[in-house]
Amino acid sequence: MSLIRRAVRLLPLAALLSTSAAVAQTKAPPAMDAAKWRADLRFFAEQLPKVHMNAFHVMPRERFEAAVRDLDGRIPGLRRTQIVVGFAKLVAMVADGHTHINPASMGVRTYPLRLYSFTDGIYVISASQPNAGIVGGRVVRIGETPIERAYEAIRTIIPRERENEMWCRNLGARLLSVPELLDGLDLIKDMENASIVVEKGGREVASVLHPEPVEPEQLRHNWPPLPAGWVGARDTSASPLWLKDPTNLYWFEYLKDARVLYVQYNAVQNKPDEPVSAFFERVSRFLDANPVDKLVIDVRLNGGGNNYLNLPLLRWLLRVDKVNQPGKMFTIIGRQTFSAAQNFVNMMQKYTQTIFVGEPTGEAPNMFGDPARITLPNSGLEIRASTLWWQDMDQRDQRKWLAPRIAAEMSFDDYRRNVDPAMEAILRYVPQSSISEQVRGAVERNDSDAARAAIRAFKANPQNAYVTAERDINTLGYELMGQKKLDLAVEVFGLNVEAYPDSSNVYDSLAEAYMNRGDRALAIKNYEKALELDPKRFGTEAALGKLKAKK
Repeated sequence: MSLIRRAVRLLPLAALLSTSAAVAQTKAPPAMDAAKWRADLRFFAEQLPKVHMNAFHVMPRERFEAAVRDLDGRIPGLRRTQIVVGFAKLVAMVADGHTHINPASMGVRTYPLRLYSFTDGIYVISASQPNAGIVGGRVVRIGETPIERAYEAIRTIIPRERENEMWCRNLGARLLSVPELLDGLDLIKDMENASIVVEKGGREVASVLHPEPVEPEQLRHNWPPLPAGWVGARDTSASPLWLKDPTNLYWFEYLKDARVLYVQYNAVQNKPDEPVSAFFERVSRFLDANPVDKLVIDVRLNGGGNNYLNLPLLRWLLRVDKVNQPGKMFTIIGRQTFSAAQNFVNMMQKYTQTIFVGEPTGEAPNMFGDPARITLPNSGLEIRASTLWWQDMDQRDQRKWLAPRIAAEMSFDDYRRNVDPAMEAILRYVPQSSISEQVRGAVERNDSDAARAAIRAFKANPQNAYVTAERDINTLGYELMGQKKLDLAVEVFGLNVEAYPDSSNVYDSLAEAYMNRGDRALAIKNYEKALELDPKRFGTEAALGKLKAKK
């Protein structure tokens, strides 16, 4: 039986074009009238629920059908670009990152620049020579549209799981350089001559952009090479590791002075001359033969591939006891970590002691995938609809991404100066007491103020931007309760309530501790608060009912 292959998501326009599709997009779109577009819309509306495994897992069918009727009624008065954007909005309603319109079938072009969303805004990181003056500038306006409004408009056509904002940041900056989409969203008046304004050196600088065909070479990689004649915002003579060889599917380098082995894994695909499994065996031999204190696996640019190739990696990782220890194994993740790469980091989370560093991933841990084609008969628009559900984690896992334990996000100045915050955080990393150990020590010393200070410091630390101490503190409370240290448990749960007052779970836990201590009134009060915040806590409702029934 042949293995099912995950869709490869490696390409920068919308991380989903194949080379053959990219070449095909140079063909002129077919002539269309309102009747043909409406026929295509009916075909799409009929086929999507048949092909997609569960198209209505988020949106109600009635909402989808109402949106289809609305677009059908507006088609006679719309331009082609507006109709295509209308289809893109319908597809995005499915809320599944693998269900999308293949932009190659849209007949889109691109402006000769690359944008990227940093912590401090969307910047022009490279452009053709005629637009060199805007390179390194923070985008202020596209046409007459403020960049904030333009980005919000682009978000409406980006398919993503559970409102994953990292996937929006990944695709949003890229799609802002596609003239047909900007025109279809009414963000520009003349897509053949679109103005862009950036802030650079304390003043506004403008340029006029003219569309160009999408070059296939620029579609093969998540971080493509700089085209000939283009100008970049950073010094390319001394690239950071993550940009040293981003088009190479996998490679490694040994940082001898730091005793760090850096592995960049850019695609879950086999090279013709060295399969993934053989590469990691080579890494293993090097690891055994050299002094290595830290292993870094960088998948921030890995958009997926064939997730069955991850299985040999799991077997390898389970054997590397030398570095599969707390503080010795690190995985760099980011907005482009997607599809089969998400399967890989799920595996890392479940079976290794790796520490995730960087940005949240662009995919949810549990996801739809393996899209099948729906080709519209008149326009030729190609919709890809997911046909399988990939559940690596517990079915109750509703996370929208896998978050880094150590947040290390990049500003434009970091990029310009070739600084990699993720690698810097790893190189500086020294194991410290966990938040639960700090809180336990403080409450056992009867020092609640120190416990509060530890929690405040944890929440204020930028490295903890995507993690919470709530679960660790809650676990500590239950450990103390299991040891019959009920007063300490109540204190710990109370600290958790102070730190996370919008969480229903912290009130439920505090109520249980009060109940076990015999404080019936306080237990009832906190159970009621938990239900007020989350009426669907059926276990809480049952516990409250039993407590109230007692006299």
